[in-house]
Amino acid sequence: MGKLLDCVEYPEDLKKLKIEELPKLATEIREFIVDVVSKNPGHLSSNLGVVELTIALHYCFDFKKDKIVWDVGHQAYIHKILTGRKSKFPTLRQYKGLSGFPDKNESIYDPFTCGHSGNAISAALGISCADEILGYKRNVVAVVGDGAIGAGMSLEALNYAGDLKKNLLVVLNDNEMSISNTVGAFSKYLNKIRATPLYTDLKKEVHNLLNVLPVFGKPVEKTLAHVVELIRRGAVPGQIFEDLGFNYFGPIDGHNFQILVETLNDIKHLQGPVLLHVITEKGRGFEPACQNPTQYHSAGKFEMCNGKIRQTVTEPKRISYTKVFGDTLIELAKADYKIVGITAAMPDGTGIASFGNKFPDRFYDVGICEQHAVGLANGLSATGLKPVVAIYSTFLQRAYDQVFHDICLQRNGVVFAMDRAGIVGSDGPTHNGVFDIAYLRNLPEIILMSPKDGNELRSMLKIALDSGKAVGIRYPKDDIPDEKLNPQYKMFEIGKAEILREGADGVLLGYGAMVYPCLQAAKKLSEKNIDVTVINARFAKPLDKELILELIRNHKLIITVEDHALMGGFGSAVLELVSDEREDTSKIVRMGIPDHFIEHGPRNIILKNLGLDKDGIADKFIATLELMDIHNSFNKTGKHHLSV
Repeated sequence: MGKLLDCVEYPEDLKKLKIEELPKLATEIREFIVDVVSKNPGHLSSNLGVVELTIALHYCFDFKKDKIVWDVGHQAYIHKILTGRKSKFPTLRQYKGLSGFPDKNESIYDPFTCGHSGNAISAALGISCADEILGYKRNVVAVVGDGAIGAGMSLEALNYAGDLKKNLLVVLNDNEMSISNTVGAFSKYLNKIRATPLYTDLKKEVHNLLNVLPVFGKPVEKTLAHVVELIRRGAVPGQIFEDLGFNYFGPIDGHNFQILVETLNDIKHLQGPVLLHVITEKGRGFEPACQNPTQYHSAGKFEMCNGKIRQTVTEPKRISYTKVFGDTLIELAKADYKIVGITAAMPDGTGIASFGNKFPDRFYDVGICEQHAVGLANGLSATGLKPVVAIYSTFLQRAYDQVFHDICLQRNGVVFAMDRAGIVGSDGPTHNGVFDIAYLRNLPEIILMSPKDGNELRSMLKIALDSGKAVGIRYPKDDIPDEKLNPQYKMFEIGKAEILREGADGVLLGYGAMVYPCLQAAKKLSEKNIDVTVINARFAKPLDKELILELIRNHKLIITVEDHALMGGFGSAVLELVSDEREDTSKIVRMGIPDHFIEHGPRNIILKNLGLDKDGIADKFIATLELMDIHNSFNKTGKHHLSV
């Protein structure tokens, strides 16, 4: 017998299969995913856990007409495989290949491009409200992970959906984890639900009970309604969802097709908001991922036979910015009991997990609740402690008001360690951290800095903690360029840049991760007898005003270089300073991220395409000099004189 998966390209093919054939299809899909992800790293554990659930959803619904919204989007691999993208699946997260998240540009089956958490219920509710206005009749489904259900936006949406009473199905995919172990009282509540009998087992008990209950002339329907209400108030869990206005069903076994299909078909015609609680196992079908789902959440390449992570032996082992941050925080915390760490469900990704293991009483993982993380930091700082919020640049966007109101306005000392700043690679536009300078530097009472290497990150973390100010430190998802880390901290004044190289032909003013490419570009330019000054800006706020004005007065060209959006970024800050001082802004050229969302792909390739590598920077400098010479020649003679 051939593979069933070979015959399934779209959901209509899936619907031709008998329900008895679906377990075989699930096995084949798991093998396919493990095969692809073992060679092409992606989100493994979460997808292995939702194979049956995804198949059942497509088996029972028609998502050409109906709508499905995934939260978080990294659990949508099976959805992609079943919706015409199977042949492209080996290109997952590769440059010019399939996105690792739902992408509305890829398929009509993806209503949104989404990679953050907590938005699905709101979006699905919006579709349902619109359908009522427009007269559409269809099902709207939000598939929400147990970590995401406790996010502030999810709870707000549940509250409003229960009040509106619109038709909406929320499928709670409960695998006891988000990326790391799920935390919080809501998680404990779900643990309590898991401890109760599965809904299908409970239905059998109720049926047996009804068979022996004397009716004494009452209508059977009344008796049934009374018993069901008693059960809902007593044995049946999920009362919190009922109280919010949802019709709650579950928990059910998320790996049993008979139960899944029967339940989905039973509830899809119900009116009003419905929540189906499904218990799944993260990493199911691949033992290493079952045993260690966090490691295989987004593992590197591994061996299919045993799950062993492959080590790259051709390159010397390097240290990531993330590890430097985690190790330095522990080092500083040993000497200062006031340092506390906070993360929003990303202890491993941000490198703060080791701090939590070392200082459990000074560590707070608040779950997928970035707003609360920053608000918590406010209270901690107000008592004299020194909170460090370890967070991705793109996730801090979700707590913008709290940064303004709870930190800057209070003049509180909080350090934001913004990992994944700049281009992040295969996670793509939802995760590229290219807006943090723009959305932070307009706020009073905050300092923004970015290290050129690991040693400078160490120093900046100490300077930030010692300052007592609100500080944002941005650094990339990359290895540090240092050959060796210095155990000593190099202290420098806040707002002071560093001159790394001096030359008379112009200036490369680099910020953060772009400083070393500027140095490499300067070396390349020197081979063409062009000698440039290279500056490590260190700070986007405050800028080194004295040095920048000196540079603008003594050089004919300054190029600012950043791995951040040009609009509102570091280069914009330099332009504003020079303009405010009535100096010549025409000498300034900015290099950075253009005004559009950047696709997924390896960081080095994307940066090269944007001209943000040594070759691109050097070429830009030469091209700009040539244009300036042409312009100057035209101004003097009224004619163009080209001489290359």
